Amino acid sequence: MIVKYMLKYMRALNRILFSIILIFGLTSIGFAEEEKLQLPNTQLNMYSGMFDFSDEKQRAVLVGFQHQNEELYRETFLGTLSPITGGFITENAALYAYTGIEWNFDLGPINFTPSFAPGLYGEGDGKDLGHILEFKSEVQASFNLSENSQLGMSYNHISNASLGDKNPGANSYMFNFLKKF
Repeated sequence: MIVKYMLKYMRALNRILFSIILIFGLTSIGFAEEEKLQLPNTQLNMYSGMFDFSDEKQRAVLVGFQHQNEELYRETFLGTLSPITGGFITENAALYAYTGIEWNFDLGPINFTPSFAPGLYGEGDGKDLGHILEFKSEVQASFNLSENSQLGMSYNHISNASLGDKNPGANSYMFNFLKKF
């Protein structure tokens, strides 16, 4: 019974967070011409979505963030490479903290961003992925709202590459709001 109410609460929280992210993103369009903050060149990606949406028994709402320092990027023949660090938590108290690399492809108003990040996973009351070390492969498409803001959607797969006795993996989708500071 408590789980049912927690699920209802987390889904409502997910809708509220997505609405706040959307409103914040849309209002930042009008302020794009204002002077930039004198903070390090950084980008924050706040996201919310559905963890392991392909497993009806294990799916759970997730909320997370990701940080990218744009001063550490490298231009390569593969696109712009930069390090990322982030994490998420699910409604079942599963945690994933990661660090890795992403490739940024600027296609005008649309950005395409694949990434790879190994990380540490704690199942909490959620899905047992078979090992503490998990690998996240992700693709994200985002639309430029302004010079400093983007809205996007991403899909990722988390797997332990058969390091553990089992390797069920998890497929997730997220709605993203990215803000440069």
